[in-house]
Amino acid sequence: MKDGPETIAMKLAVYAICAALVAGPAAAMQLTSPEIRDAAPIAKEQVYTRCGGGNLSPALSWSGAPAGTKSFAITAIDHNVPPNDWSHWIVVDIPPSVTTLAKGSPPPPGAHAMITDFGDAGYGGPCPPPGSGVHHYAFTVWALRTPTVQFPAHATAKDVTATLEKNALGKASLTGTYQR
Repeated sequence: MKDGPETIAMKLAVYAICAALVAGPAAAMQLTSPEIRDAAPIAKEQVYTRCGGGNLSPALSWSGAPAGTKSFAITAIDHNVPPNDWSHWIVVDIPPSVTTLAKGSPPPPGAHAMITDFGDAGYGGPCPPPGSGVHHYAFTVWALRTPTVQFPAHATAKDVTATLEKNALGKASLTGTYQR
């Protein structure tokens, strides 16, 4: 006895649901770096020059961007500076075709670095006040639903994060530590 079209359609739907359940959720975004390791100290090469470092931005690679990603942004934020955190690196309008940044490289064509809390456009490595304990630096890549993003004038690190959260389809982070 042959199955009719409705029975075949129902079986295909059940098979598709089962396959999706077995496969699990879509892969989450991942961020990797040869210089930044989760919960590990950040090397002097990435530390701000005023604190005796080389102030080189770390190499970053990311994968697993959600469908519909129109641009990426990268932030490095010290979450141990009250009340608004401290921005060390903000790069926006990274084209969706870019998934890596080399160590010490400028923003890729089409992207630009925003002014950080150091007052510079570009990377500013860790440089916490002496004796302030261990600081945690979250390096985050943001997959955004828009090709460009605008921040309010004089945006704090928390303002930047809130704006990116509103526009994000996904994100991935690595958090390194540093203390003086």
